[in-house]
Amino acid sequence: MGGVSRTQMVATDAGEARVTWFTAPGARLVLALGHGAGGGIGARDLAAIAAALPPHGVTVALVEQPWRVAGKKLAPAPRTLDAGWHGVWPVLTEAGPPVVAGGRSAGARVACRTATALGAAGVLALSFPLHPPGRPEKSRAPELLGAGVPTLVVQGGNDPFGHPDEFPEGPWEMVEVPHADHGFAVPKRSGSTEERTLETITGAVVRWTAALG
Repeated sequence: MGGVSRTQMVATDAGEARVTWFTAPGARLVLALGHGAGGGIGARDLAAIAAALPPHGVTVALVEQPWRVAGKKLAPAPRTLDAGWHGVWPVLTEAGPPVVAGGRSAGARVACRTATALGAAGVLALSFPLHPPGRPEKSRAPELLGAGVPTLVVQGGNDPFGHPDEFPEGPWEMVEVPHADHGFAVPKRSGSTEERTLETITGAVVRWTAALG
């Protein structure tokens, strides 16, 4: 995952969170990324972004929610996740540059729900869970619509939580990752590779963050 600058423990109302920093000298942005409900900051997309962005002037902060730090297996209710994210935010802004909120899956939802209140410079939504698998009527599109800041959605073409063509029109940019599922894995029969998939993801994030400033 590249060179880790430092790991920082942060007290929040939801418990103690952990921030792992990948620092860009003279950074113009900080990109804060939360993990999903079923995994941690070692997810392939989060790790790839943490390695790719610092050379482009973006410090990456991978945020582990308190429930994950405490070793619990199940994520808590959304309000508790949001409380954890709120508690970490002051630490993310201390460096000075504008902070982009982001995350994968449940972490993307947290970023969307809290972006306006926290003054985020943008939202990066990786594998946004538009609906539970097989339940398109349970749409979470209002969370995306409510982000209120420039938003990039990076979505697998075969994500059962929402294919790119299921997303309604909205004030966000969509980048499709061909053949990829919710974890951005691609089947061998697709002819694609994990390396190509990660290049698509990191390339999109590099371009989008460059446009933010």
